[in-house]
Amino acid sequence: MICNYDAVLLIGFGGPTRPEEVRPFLDNVLRGRQIPRERYEEVVYHYEVMGGSSPYNRQIEKQAAALHALLGGLGAGLPVYLGMRNWAPYLLSAISEIARSGARRVLGFVLAPHRCEASWDRYVKSVAEAVNESGATHLKIDYPPPWSNHPLFIDAWTERVRASIAQLDDAERSNAVIVFTAHSIPVAMAGAGTYAQQFSESSRMVAQTLNWKHWSIGYQSRSGNPREPWLEPAIGDIVRTIEGPLIVAPIGFVCDHIEVLYDLDVEAAAAAREAGNKLLRAQTIGEHPRFIEMIASMVLGSTPSSP
Repeated sequence: MICNYDAVLLIGFGGPTRPEEVRPFLDNVLRGRQIPRERYEEVVYHYEVMGGSSPYNRQIEKQAAALHALLGGLGAGLPVYLGMRNWAPYLLSAISEIARSGARRVLGFVLAPHRCEASWDRYVKSVAEAVNESGATHLKIDYPPPWSNHPLFIDAWTERVRASIAQLDDAERSNAVIVFTAHSIPVAMAGAGTYAQQFSESSRMVAQTLNWKHWSIGYQSRSGNPREPWLEPAIGDIVRTIEGPLIVAPIGFVCDHIEVLYDLDVEAAAAAREAGNKLLRAQTIGEHPRFIEMIASMVLGSTPSSP
């Protein structure tokens, strides 16, 4: 098996692994940005409700292990590293470790399906800063083309949603609405990129694959200045207005973390109960074999794109 890369770097958000890490983690995420103090404490409370930690790092570790195993089985036993922007293992330590290994060309895979300044540009910039800080300027880090409409990504999400549909009886199934969600971002940021279009396209492709006519999109987890317009409709508003069973599919997230667990499994679920609606939340794709296969195909054969 011929491979052009010496290593793979999965690039993620990161998350606190125990209660005492929550506030330092949030301080890292904010990095001087002006967030109302009540919103900050609200998020701390979300972590407390969910046990004081995030499953994010554990789930990304499982993705890395699955990718490493698949690549090995395909004859390309590349090391797979994890580098997080906001918590350990940090990008700097990952880049330094890669450099010490003797690697020279790396595929960087940012773990966000829909691209905008917050979900793409910041990560690419952080990687470049880590390369410079580590002195590993000999490293060449490539990135794959956009993949939110990749057939294997769509297949993985189709299977996740289909598993939720299977939990409904025939009468419920005939009235069920699939609501795809992604993280809300400021309208100004969305206008500068393709985030909303990519989100809408991947949602439409899953619905079409399922041959499901009743579906919509919604946004979740908005933060920041409450006077600044963010993408809508909000998932809470959708849950309160749609009649019939709901299947919420967080297609904008590759694994569970606090914004999936609290905003959907707690808040949206409570809103659905108040409205007298049944709500099922589709499992995030995590280490779904089709998703891991997609990443492997990019390591082994795709044309890299420039950051």
